[in-house]
Amino acid sequence: MRDQYLSEEGYQLVGAAYEVHKELGGGLSEEIYQESLELELGFQGIPFDSKAELRVYYKGHLLNKRYIPDLHVNDEIVVELKSVKSITEEHEKQLLNYMRITKKPVGYLVNFGPPSLVWKRYILNEYIHKK
Repeated sequence: MRDQYLSEEGYQLVGAAYEVHKELGGGLSEEIYQESLELELGFQGIPFDSKAELRVYYKGHLLNKRYIPDLHVNDEIVVELKSVKSITEEHEKQLLNYMRITKKPVGYLVNFGPPSLVWKRYILNEYIHKK
């Protein structure tokens, strides 16, 4: 069940990203995709924050420094956008580090680079809220 945590919200996010890619194609700047995806999320009524400051922790202590992800969807999904030829291990590690220091359970790495949209979903089980 934990692998399904926020899966519907993620499905909606990816659907919005596909809509942006369908409209614009690949190979444009990350900033263009960022703004376009923000508009599409708004059109579809998907709650998000753009460039929101997320709290960062060290050994359980809140730091003054904040992390600012590209998008923060449904209050729990960290989204890192790219417009590169291919996603690298470095991009994946970057997102996982962001998720860990902000204690967010789900992250999406979305690449608008050509020729097609590529996305990956990541889950850190230790940060899934007990309901």
